[in-house]
Amino acid sequence: MDFTFSAEQLEFRDALNALLREEVTGERIRARWESNTGWDEGLEAQLLSMGVFSLMFPESLGGLGLGMVDSVLLAEACGRVVLPEPVVETMMIASPLLVDILDRGLGNGSVQAIVDDLMAGKSRIAVSHPINPHLNFAARADWIMAGSGDGVYLLPVDAIQLTARKSVDPSRRLTEIRFDPLPEYCLAQGEVGAALLRAVLNRGGLATAAQLLGLAENLIQQSVQYAGDRTQFGRPVGANQAVKHLLADVAVQLEYARPVIARAAYTVGFSPERADFAVSHAKLAATRVAALAARYAIQVHGAMGYTWECDVQIAAKRVWALISEWGEEGFHKNRIHEWLLQPNALIGPEYTFGRRSLMIPSSDVGQCASTARTTK
Repeated sequence: MDFTFSAEQLEFRDALNALLREEVTGERIRARWESNTGWDEGLEAQLLSMGVFSLMFPESLGGLGLGMVDSVLLAEACGRVVLPEPVVETMMIASPLLVDILDRGLGNGSVQAIVDDLMAGKSRIAVSHPINPHLNFAARADWIMAGSGDGVYLLPVDAIQLTARKSVDPSRRLTEIRFDPLPEYCLAQGEVGAALLRAVLNRGGLATAAQLLGLAENLIQQSVQYAGDRTQFGRPVGANQAVKHLLADVAVQLEYARPVIARAAYTVGFSPERADFAVSHAKLAATRVAALAARYAIQVHGAMGYTWECDVQIAAKRVWALISEWGEEGFHKNRIHEWLLQPNALIGPEYTFGRRSLMIPSSDVGQCASTARTTK
């Protein structure tokens, strides 16, 4: 399987990288902590002008028609700068869910209106899943799409009870949501609702994994810079073998995780019925490297790595927050475990990154549906 990105994909990523590096700095993130909203309206307007909120909508709806593989590059860029706003969630979770709903002929004209308003920057939407009930900046959303049982509901934000929750990361404005699953808000239920929720879970896990990959890059870059600049006894601390080994371990794990996340993105986009184990593998690989990067970055910086003046703690706190989002480590290990124990599990190098990895025996489809129902 070829994971080489096209020139167009890389150009869009580089353009977004340039904007985010200029607009999302440590100083501006700290300023968000002191503001009432924690939100940068100016940055949102610039992202809108770039078409970020139209990326995942097909051209038939007025969008750019990009796919999950494209979005992974952009999610990594957002993670790399520790972007507080839920841009990745809107792009990779909410937008594809709205497309799924329209493709299935669900809802009514209000869904199309929400899509139009979202691409025009006139409204915001957030998505909640039973495994992930705390939403970032939910209070700033106009609409909430939420799951309850095997049902998917679309509610205006004033129909939901919002309770603020504190996060380890002060950049995040978490809210716990509660709502009554009334029929007038229901878009889908039963097998269709379960399938939509399963797709939401996999996209959420993939979006989180991609951000963790970007955060790991951020932390290792800061550590390499600091280890080269900081001197002790007349020599850079990075000259010590012990420091080199720490940073090299992170760099190696980073390269191991990258193709796993790319494979998960490809699978979510082209073979969603086989996405469960691929996404769980990606989330675990990204969690491992990001947690290691946070630990070693603070170790390389010493005690100052914990201080609020050091940018390392900004990225480390985001890592700690995202590790448990969209499924903790035990949940994703269990999904991989269930997949491997199937009688017809496709195990071997020819099924890992080859074309045959996207083929699924018909006898396994029922097992996939059963797993989706038991892991909502």
